[in-house]
Amino acid sequence: MAGYGLDFISDEDLFAHVQETVGKYRFKIDLKIFNKNLIDPIKLTFDSKVYGKTLEETIESEIIRQMDKTNSNHIGYFHQNIFRYINDEWSVPKQGFDLINEEKHIYIEMKNKHNTMNSSSAQKTYIKMQSILLKSAENRCFLVEVIAKKSQNIPWKISLDGVPHTHEYIRRVSIDIFYEMVTGDTDAFRKLCEALPRVLDDVVNTMDAALIENSVFEELKALSPNLLKSLFILSFGRYEGFDSLELA
Repeated sequence: MAGYGLDFISDEDLFAHVQETVGKYRFKIDLKIFNKNLIDPIKLTFDSKVYGKTLEETIESEIIRQMDKTNSNHIGYFHQNIFRYINDEWSVPKQGFDLINEEKHIYIEMKNKHNTMNSSSAQKTYIKMQSILLKSAENRCFLVEVIAKKSQNIPWKISLDGVPHTHEYIRRVSIDIFYEMVTGDTDAFRKLCEALPRVLDDVVNTMDAALIENSVFEELKALSPNLLKSLFILSFGRYEGFDSLELA
């Protein structure tokens, strides 16, 4: 393991946290998982023809999309839990907020992108923060956004039932500013981003190269040598007339 040169987190803790995050990644997919939410063979047919891809390439893209959707949640785990290693004042509660610093009375909600919350979710989060402020005049609440429009630390302006609301102690903070608040280093987040590829290389080098298991194509071909027919059978096999489906 190489030295990563971050003075706000040890090499060992950074490696361990990245390794734990990678370990949560999905490496196995079979036909049952692939079809968990019911594959749409009509869309896959359109995608294949419109984008000039083979059906195999289109199915592979759908597999990657499904795995990526799950893995995106694990990146949230990475962002949320790394602060436990940086400063032991921070804890990750089982429910309520994503991060809490009880000593400094700070409550954190983390979002990967600034636009990931719909209006209802945003209002619910804001009201939850308002209730925290009512419990103590010392409490502070931050909505920390990993991918914000810009570096910022501003009051969160929101409309609740059509009425504009803002409070000095309910703030929207970009992740770079939050790292600075936690570490005292203005460039902490940038330094982490620079080190991350090297850490990931070290972690991946410790893993089994044959870790990914994908039996989707094998199981589809067991239904029919014609992949497209297999997809239609998978989704529409119990529909009228599909027992005699014929495809070129």
